[in-house]
Amino acid sequence: MRTSIIRGIAAAGAVALLTLGTACSNEREGSDSGSSDTKGFAKDSLVGVALPAKTSENWVLAGDLFTDGLKEAGFKADVQYAGASTTVADQQAQISSMVTKGAKVIVIGATDASQLSTQVAQAKEAGATVIAYDRLITNTPDVDYYIAFDNFKVGQLQGEALLNGMKAKKPKGPWTIELFSGSPDDNNSKVFFDGAMEVLKPLIDKGDIVVGSGQKNIKQTAIQGWKAEVAQQRMDGLLTSTYNGATKLDGVLSPNDTLARAVITSVKSAGKPVPVVTGQDSEVESVKSIMAGEQYSTINKDTRKLVAETVNMVKSLQKGDKPEINDTKSYNNGSKVVPAYLLPPVIVTKENAVEAYANDPKLAPLTK
Repeated sequence: MRTSIIRGIAAAGAVALLTLGTACSNEREGSDSGSSDTKGFAKDSLVGVALPAKTSENWVLAGDLFTDGLKEAGFKADVQYAGASTTVADQQAQISSMVTKGAKVIVIGATDASQLSTQVAQAKEAGATVIAYDRLITNTPDVDYYIAFDNFKVGQLQGEALLNGMKAKKPKGPWTIELFSGSPDDNNSKVFFDGAMEVLKPLIDKGDIVVGSGQKNIKQTAIQGWKAEVAQQRMDGLLTSTYNGATKLDGVLSPNDTLARAVITSVKSAGKPVPVVTGQDSEVESVKSIMAGEQYSTINKDTRKLVAETVNMVKSLQKGDKPEINDTKSYNNGSKVVPAYLLPPVIVTKENAVEAYANDPKLAPLTK
């Protein structure tokens, strides 16, 4: 069993994020921490869903699915997105409004995992159940459940894909790579990074993989706000500083599809061969890129399944039952071990795209 899921929760600053590295096994451990018993509530009760800004296709899809799924189940749905500029303040106000309106369950895809403790406490004081969706909310005892894909596994799959892709192009190392990580205010960013580094770091230490720029720290590799333009600017700088001579870039660890496409745009603009580039989220343009032989891989985290399981949680709570969970030890948010329901992610390359997206009406046609 993996040890340690949170590293640095106690550290000040925006890098106080969730991780699964082995360096802090004490934070992976802990007794089971369940939610208080629920007495159920009326079938037509209000359910609030607070999501971040619409920074990816999956967040947009999630909002639509929550609206439809909760209404179909008989609930009143209040689905809100944080704005693009003052996202934390927006989400704080939205959650407080949901509490005031009498929401029985509040589902939160956190904009900033470390800045919602006051609002989550308000929800609990009002008798609402709080479900952290996709991103764990940290440093508060008032989160009842966490539902997500296994994000450490996502990172592992990205690291494995990067290595496999480079081996396919150049069977023997050493391979030269660059590392990118997500926004420091997203607690998942460090989880993805640590999962990937569990695969890559042993090879880096052996010299089989070389980080050309020497930028191996997550602080150096982070892309604020998951913004494509920031990733492209960083890649432009790396190409100028490190790859303006004979050094060839073999691969780039990208944590999601938006950043992957930004990296590829930078490399192509510089007139250089496209390296092996990883991704995540199965965004339409990235699936097209994979089928065209540019982006190497993505991760399929089917938002339809994640939302459906979250709605099932709400249904169980409405009936007065405890929702299904499959992990009671892993997700220590700094204040408690949060009971979790984890879904398995799937790595997708050109080789298995047809199978991976066979049941996805939006993506299946792109693989023909």
